[in-house]
Amino acid sequence: MENKSILVVGSVALDTVKTPFGEAKEVLGGSATFFSYAASFFANVNLVGVVGEDFPPSCIELLRSRNIDLRGLEIKKGKTFRWSGVYKNDLNERDTLSLELNVFEDFHPLLPPGLRQCPYVFLANIDPELHLEVIEQIKHQRLIVCDTMNIWIENKRQALLKTLRLIDILFLNDSEARQLTRESNLIKAGKEILKFGPKSVIIKKGEHGVMYISPDSFFTIPAYPLESVCDPTGAGDSFAGGFLGYLAKEGLDEKKIRLALVYATIIASFTVEDFSLERLKHVTDKEIEKRFQEFKNMTNFA
Repeated sequence: MENKSILVVGSVALDTVKTPFGEAKEVLGGSATFFSYAASFFANVNLVGVVGEDFPPSCIELLRSRNIDLRGLEIKKGKTFRWSGVYKNDLNERDTLSLELNVFEDFHPLLPPGLRQCPYVFLANIDPELHLEVIEQIKHQRLIVCDTMNIWIENKRQALLKTLRLIDILFLNDSEARQLTRESNLIKAGKEILKFGPKSVIIKKGEHGVMYISPDSFFTIPAYPLESVCDPTGAGDSFAGGFLGYLAKEGLDEKKIRLALVYATIIASFTVEDFSLERLKHVTDKEIEKRFQEFKNMTNFA
């Protein structure tokens, strides 16, 4: 049977989040966490990360309940990575109140032998030097997808550029695309990013949707419209999980990539409806397909 499993390397954290709609303390978070849970709706996921001895067993069980392989989750002496932040009325803006790296500060991913040949790899939003460490350990990949953020563009640009020469798809948001390329127009920015090495780039625009740019293709869709948004934390990682999960299940042609972007949008729309993974925990395949059909109807103009 063909191996369609996904490897994700990233952070597993405990978050304290406050938004205009409530507050959640010490809840499960982290880029690898949101990605893994979202991708698990479509494919088998192998998570590589690190947590401390204080990491709640209930969080381990939650991830295992989705058949997420945790062989690569290291439990080290010390405390788990923690992030605390507050969102303003404009949920696109947030302030970090505290960032405690704890055991994550010395994290160097060591892949178990059985995970080094996963055909699909997601390098979550962590230091690009760690991305390079992972790439050195993997082999025979069909697709390597990478996420990044403003702090790495500013402080680790050379390592990031080296990573971009080795990957297939880059995820980043609109402000990061402008920061990386110094181009204000996003289409120009996307084409400029392709010159750095990726075969395609996906630019996230929050509530305004997403753009996909490759040398031969351009595709854009809106976000799924919601009347109630509670917490946008993890939306981008959930989007990436839905995207790569669908591709791992269905294949890599142009049509499948476009469908993957739609399913990614749907999965992310569930994430933001509650804190942490609370909404995703109760999502069913039927609900996903219902939103997919609604999205299809909303965007059909023919």
